[in-house]
Amino acid sequence: MSVSLDTQLHSARPPSSPAEIAPPHPGFRPDIEGMRAVAVTLVVLSHAGIAGLAGGYVGVDVFFVISGFLITTLLLKELTRTGRISLATFYARRATRLLPASTVVLLVTVTASWLWMPATRFKSIASDAIHATFYGINWRLANEGVQYMNADAEPSPLQHFWSLAVEEQFYLVWPLLLLIFALAWGKRRTPVIVTLVLVVAASLTVSITQTASSAPWAYFGAHTRAWELAVGALVAVGAARLAGLPRTFAAALTWAGLTAVLISAFLYDEATPFPGSAAALPVLGAAAIIAGGCSAPRGGAVTLLGTWPFQQIGKYSYSWYLWHWPVLMIVPHMLDAEPNIPLNLGLSAGALILAIGSYHLVENPARNHSWVKARSRRGLAVGLALSSLAALVAQAGAMKPPQLAKGAPAVDTAQSVAAAADPESELRRIIAASVDTGKLPSNTTPRVQSARKDKPTYYATNCHLEYLETTAPGPCAFGDPAGKRTVYLLGDSHAAHWYPAMEAIAGERGWKLMVRTKSACHAATVHTFSTALKRAYTECPVWRRQVLAEIKQTRPYLVVISSSGNDGNPLLDESGHRVTSGADQLWADGWAATFRTIKGPKTRLVQIRDTPWPGHDAPECLAEHSRKIAKCVAAAGTAVQLPGRQAIVERAAKANGVQVVDPTSWFCTAEDCPTVVGNLLVWRDDDHITTGYASMLAPLLGARLPR
Repeated sequence: MSVSLDTQLHSARPPSSPAEIAPPHPGFRPDIEGMRAVAVTLVVLSHAGIAGLAGGYVGVDVFFVISGFLITTLLLKELTRTGRISLATFYARRATRLLPASTVVLLVTVTASWLWMPATRFKSIASDAIHATFYGINWRLANEGVQYMNADAEPSPLQHFWSLAVEEQFYLVWPLLLLIFALAWGKRRTPVIVTLVLVVAASLTVSITQTASSAPWAYFGAHTRAWELAVGALVAVGAARLAGLPRTFAAALTWAGLTAVLISAFLYDEATPFPGSAAALPVLGAAAIIAGGCSAPRGGAVTLLGTWPFQQIGKYSYSWYLWHWPVLMIVPHMLDAEPNIPLNLGLSAGALILAIGSYHLVENPARNHSWVKARSRRGLAVGLALSSLAALVAQAGAMKPPQLAKGAPAVDTAQSVAAAADPESELRRIIAASVDTGKLPSNTTPRVQSARKDKPTYYATNCHLEYLETTAPGPCAFGDPAGKRTVYLLGDSHAAHWYPAMEAIAGERGWKLMVRTKSACHAATVHTFSTALKRAYTECPVWRRQVLAEIKQTRPYLVVISSSGNDGNPLLDESGHRVTSGADQLWADGWAATFRTIKGPKTRLVQIRDTPWPGHDAPECLAEHSRKIAKCVAAAGTAVQLPGRQAIVERAAKANGVQVVDPTSWFCTAEDCPTVVGNLLVWRDDDHITTGYASMLAPLLGARLPR
């Protein structure tokens, strides 16, 4: 993140008033220090959940512009003074500026995560730490963001390191380019300007197009953020000319820029396609503040940004940014408290205190240490040592993750149900007996720590399609490939989690099982907005039309359909606008349209209503409460998602001759839905059932399906 300013840009002390501001030069800029305060405050308040500031993430974009300006100013200053650029000096300076504070935060975060975060998450956090140490976490986050199973996962306490990674990836290339320009063209600025303009044009174009197609890659990618740093660099190249701006105009420009930044923070939210073209408002706003400030106009935004509160927060902005996110993520787990705005504000203030301490005890002493500054290789060696230390600690923790408390073994649910004369009654008995379980049974299956990876085996065939995919890699046929009767399993991931049961039934009955599932893509003929992709989910209707046409042509014996009852993706009307009223009936109509498309004289249809949800990430809850897993029991009244909508859809199904299977009693008593039933973990996350539980339900589901 571009709070990482180089100390060579600072004079001994800042001017005490705007009137004392010197003409533009690569010295201390109180307006930029104040901009850092605005940027970090927007980010922190946004993360704290302050209403109306959901768009505070634009503070990171402001930091990118600041960093592009300041680092380029330093490089051009060196080039002008010496005629060359020392890459060793540059990277040593970056290492001693960034790594001492970030390493402390990484070490504390890894340790605190080991002690207080759910044990199910520690290996992932340790991997995040290693990726953050070597500035690659942004690509890891981008890759995870396009995977549906990670969509509802709690963010990593190290997620905020992505912006540092973007910055450092940019600065692996930019100083080298400037060095090449210096060797080829000396001190001429035209090649530099042309290159920066091309970077801005190319990166912005990619940002706009990729935001429309794959928002996670656009958000975290260095390729889509490079233009923001390049804009700051352009201002640096033109600083001498900008110093000649009329002061009245320059002052107005700074206020207009600050207004643009604040407007974007208040107008944008999580639904805003970002970065894309939306990033232009905060980026150009930040550039306007810096550009206008080059002429040091009186009455400009520096009259506000140069005041003591902004200067102080700006000074601590890098450390505050580093500390605030892990504090917000970890301390609620430590306190066993639900996050809320008062708590988050208190934690944010506590993070600022930590930031002040680490600034004076770590960040400032490290970057100003005379021994380190004396030679570039010392700074590089210190940087390498700190990075290696953080990576080694993270790896050591991953090799010895925290353990869970375990109680006596519980009844083998699958075995008991399979052997019972009345399997359904036996399961209900075990469910009721599991409500008040104390410690986590020692034979819990699957293991809580690895439950998130417990996907149906057919996922390994790539037959379950992710967001951007529309075509399966092969026939995706299971059960008995030579079976005389063809059966389809159709829907989203909530259809896919029935695969173990359907595969067992198909194998027993000699059915050829064709599986057609796609993440977050309902079997109902509707159009939805994808909250993960931040756009209309256009791939879903394309895939659904293909599959429905295939089923209609195949004329199977049976089609089993299921979909999530509440995935949070709003409906869109035919014009692409969000539906604000009458959504339940539109869902019912969409289901009816699918039923009519599939229906044929020889094809039977069965709809499985959505399974109950635990109301939390089940493995994480068990990891935190392994001594009293009854705390993870879900209330039956809230576990069934949108019951009114499901009832309307059920009526539409029955009106079209579709048999409906309600699985609620296979998970819950009248009041409670335990997370562990006997020895079986029910959910692998916050809404998908485990393969073991689905397999156990095969005889119960089979009894409801046509033979």
